Order: sequence, then C-alpha cells, then structure tokens
Amino acid sequence: HMAENSPTTPDYTSESIQVLEGLEAVRKRPGMYVGGTGPNALHHLVYEVVDNSIDEVMAGHATTIIVRVGVDGSCTVGDDGRGMPLDPMTHDNPTINGRPAVEVIMTELHAGGKFDASVYKVSGGLHGVGVKCVNALSEWTEVEVVKNGRVHLITFERGQVKTALHEVGPVEGDEASGTKVTFKPDPEIFPETEFQYDTLQHRLRELAYLNPGAEIRLSDERVAADGKPRQDTFHFEDGIGGYVSWLNRARSNVSPVIRVYKEDPETGLGCDIGLQYTDATNETMLAFGNTIVNPDGGTHVSGFKTALTRTINAYAKKANLLKGLTPSGDDLREGLTSVISVKIPDPQFNNQTKEKLLNPEVEGFVSRAVHSVLGSWLEENPGDAKQICFKAILAAQAREAARKARELIRRKGALESGGLPAKLA
Repeated sequence: HMAENSPTTPDYTSESIQVLEGLEAVRKRPGMYVGGTGPNALHHLVYEVVDNSIDEVMAGHATTIIVRVGVDGSCTVGDDGRGMPLDPMTHDNPTINGRPAVEVIMTELHAGGKFDASVYKVSGGLHGVGVKCVNALSEWTEVEVVKNGRVHLITFERGQVKTALHEVGPVEGDEASGTKVTFKPDPEIFPETEFQYDTLQHRLRELAYLNPGAEIRLSDERVAADGKPRQDTFHFEDGIGGYVSWLNRARSNVSPVIRVYKEDPETGLGCDIGLQYTDATNETMLAFGNTIVNPDGGTHVSGFKTALTRTINAYAKKANLLKGLTPSGDDLREGLTSVISVKIPDPQFNNQTKEKLLNPEVEGFVSRAVHSVLGSWLEENPGDAKQICFKAILAAQAREAARKARELIRRKGALESGGLPAKLA
C-alpha cells in the first residue's frame, strides 16, 4: 500500500516511452545492427561498406575495390562503380523530399537501392541499413562520389550532416565514376578502435575468391612493427576452386577439388561449390549467401550436407563397399574442406550481420545440384571415389569403436559400485 506512493517507483506512463529517431537507434543499440561493440563489430563496419562495393561488382559495374587504413585509424573503401546517386529525392515525406540521394542513403534507415530488383539482381546488401550504421557509429564520415569526371563531397559527424553535398572540382586521373567512403570509428561506442590488418586481409581475400575477376587492394598507412608497409592485392580468376586449394595448401589431399556449379535462370538461383577431401580429421566448411559469410550456415548448408551423405552412401552401397556399418554425415565430412556460395535474388537472413541464411527454396536447389554433379563425378572417378568411401568407413569404424569403449567403461563402473548410486544404496 505504501509502495504505491513512494517516490522510488516512477510511474509507467506515456512519458516513459521513448521513440528513437533514425540513427540515434543505431548508436543506442549497436548490437542489433553490427553485432555489438567488440573487435568483430568494429571490423564489421568495414565489411558493410565493402559489401556495397561488392554489390556493384556483382552487378557488373565495378572491377576494382580499394581498402586503406589511414594513419589516423580511419578506413577508406573505394570502388570504380557507378557512384552513389547525387540527384535530389522526390518523396512524399517532406523530411526526405529534395535531399540528395547520397545524403538519404547515408542517414535514413531502410533507404537503399537493394529493394529494386532492376537495380541489383543479386546483392548482399538488402536491408538498407549497413552504411548508415557505419555513419552513425563513426566520429566522422566522408563520402566522395565521382560522376561525369567531377568530384562531389558530403561529410558527417556521428551520423549528422556536417557539410552538405558540394562539388569539389574535376577528378584527377581518368576515373569516370566511383564512390569512396572514409570513416573513423567512434571511441564513444567502441572501446577498441584499432583495425587489425590480418582480419581485414582474411575477409578481403575471401571476397576476391568469391568474385573471380574483381581486384581488391588492401593497404595500411600505419607504421607496422617491422617498419615495412603492408599491402596486398587479391585477384583470382579460379574463384571457389582456387579458394578450396588455398585453404588446403598445408594439408595432403585425398581427392582433387570437385566443383558443383548450377544456375537456374527461371528462379535466378545459383550455386557454386568447391569440395576436396584431405587427410585431416576435422572438417572445414565455409558458407556464403550473395558473398556474405554465414558462420551459422543455413538452408544452403543443410541442403549440401543431406545431398553429400545420401550421394556418397548410395555410391558406396552400389559399389559394394559398405560392410554392415553405414557412415553418418559426420563420418563423411571428416577431412572435407568445402566452400558453398549461393546467389539468391531475394535473400533472407536471420539478422543484419547475416550469420544464417533462411531461404527455404535454397535447400532443395543446392541438394539437387550436389546430388547430380557429385553422383556423376563418383561414377566417373572410381579410384578417387573409393578413397573417399574408405576414409568415411574408417571414420565410422573409429566412432563405433569409441562408442563401444565408452559403453564398456560405463558398464564396468556401474558393476563395481553395485549398480546403485551411493545415496540409494
């Protein structure tokens, strides 16, 4: 009765309800947009901007992407794509109407070019959230857009426009168009704002394998410990197959790299998968939806796993290699390195950091592709196919032996104690 009037319990009224406007929401809850404020989230800022450049590459408008870490700890991402649109927006909402498109792209949540299939057939960006998060979580951001040989600039501070879009002058060099975004992560948000070269290097190498033909350059203006400037250029024509070989560069291989490639013009779905068996005991699997890495897998991974298990076991049975014990999926993936990349016109992910792909139609598509291609491959390469089957059978036998040994120990332990827990005895 007394608690009701006591000043310690504030009333829960309409005044308690806050409406976070736009980018304020991102600054207040970075976890929802970039997965937190730790080192992963910090590097995720770079990937969000790079993914937009990759989308230009996938749409056939860009060939080169540069990523540069500045002396001041900022990061610049540039591409030779079409350049973000600069023309004023026509919109029912008066707060958006008349503002240059680039400004809206950088500040208004869920504004972007990835909702219209005619602009980007497949893209990794799909929420219209990515680059604004980078802007909101940066101390400052500068966007330089080159169109028709002229340079245009707009700058921001913690997501707010600082200098409006203006023309800087003619472009130096022969670049006709492109976008360059430079940002400095905000120390108010990130306890650690230092970019790690190796982390960026790993992801950019990956992207270059996933987008064969594209050139990705990484450089670091900060002085390295050994005083040597760090830079890399990634450019791979052999794509996924090359990625698998690179991942297995230090292992000895049991099979060649097997490629599963399939495109369906009707649904717009495509998959490109490379797999190779090695003598390792663990499994290495990387999965991507529209070149975005999905660490938690998703429907493309389940489709791959079921087809792999079914296809190899069916072959082993037909070739009379199975002696009583059928290898499980885990047995069949022991020592397997695989890279699964799918392209989807309308991807669905579990969140903004896109850990898991959810599209149901992808599962059957990948499964059928793997089944038909791998099935034929096993038939045509009986020598390699036998090696793969024997390796899996060995894994199954080892698993079975370990299970029996555990049972034995359990039984022995149970008998010695009289079979009852001390309390009951």
